[in-house]
Amino acid sequence: MNVSDAFGRYQSHVDADPASVTEGRRRGNLFKSAFEGLDDVQEVFISGSLARKTHKKPINDVDVVIVFNRDAHLDWGQPGTSAGDALQYTGAKVNELLGATNGAHDQLVRLARPGNHAVKCFVDDPEDPDRFTVDAMPAFRTETGLLIPEKTSTDWVPADPEYLIGQVAARSADWAKYLGTVRMLKTWGASRPGIEIKSLVMEVLALQFLPHDGTTQPIAIKEFFVRAANYIEEGYEVTDPAGICGPVQSSLDYDKFAECLREAATRAGVACSRQAVSDDAAAIRLWGEVFGDGFPPPTNAPGKPGIIPPVVPEKPRPVKDTPQG
Repeated sequence: MNVSDAFGRYQSHVDADPASVTEGRRRGNLFKSAFEGLDDVQEVFISGSLARKTHKKPINDVDVVIVFNRDAHLDWGQPGTSAGDALQYTGAKVNELLGATNGAHDQLVRLARPGNHAVKCFVDDPEDPDRFTVDAMPAFRTETGLLIPEKTSTDWVPADPEYLIGQVAARSADWAKYLGTVRMLKTWGASRPGIEIKSLVMEVLALQFLPHDGTTQPIAIKEFFVRAANYIEEGYEVTDPAGICGPVQSSLDYDKFAECLREAATRAGVACSRQAVSDDAAAIRLWGEVFGDGFPPPTNAPGKPGIIPPVVPEKPRPVKDTPQG
């Protein structure tokens, strides 16, 4: 097995089962067909990683944006109680249209619970740790994107989820392996011990630093880790790519994150060096150290184990405060 074969097997490991992807889309489309029939709804679209095709397994949720007609809700979009009112209205409509007991369109949702920006709709038992949910977010269309409710601030705030959808689609058009590689990076982030790294953090960094010019997957991933490590070590935060919503994860431990990225960059660099001299077994073992147990081990010829040279960490880059613009 060569390095390319190993990455192919790892891709199968990180990708969600096609049946679960189909079922997630079916559930999102049920919301779409249910709400598009209402007179006060302008459009409905699936958002989030399922729309971008960057979802990693397991698929436990789908995001749906319900764009209401502003003329039908003149009291919404203003500071005060209208943010909560819009969420309550949306939750009531979910129950009316899709409630498990008497839904007029389908009997999908057991519980609709208004949150900060969206209504969390539980398809399964809310106490089930593997439950599936649909986040239904009410919105208005504006010239620059969307206006969405924010209950905690009792106001409406701008958002543009379609920007990232479009940017990811463009990257995928440039490089066929882009989407699958993003799924690998998101799986890497989710498996780092001692730190919580949101999937969107990895996806936004991939948008910035993952090459999409048709290079090989191992080289692209190595370049990503090097560039991302440099960026985080220099004190930058990961922010909304549309430039609207600020930091993607305010709680992220950036010092620990920088360490994780630098370690991955160092090992990925040595892996690429071993592959360059046709030592695929050593390269595959090193990539296994980067990604973890899901990456397949090498298949060596009898009596010829791959030899991995010691990995010497690079000198840490200084971390400095960087003003955010």
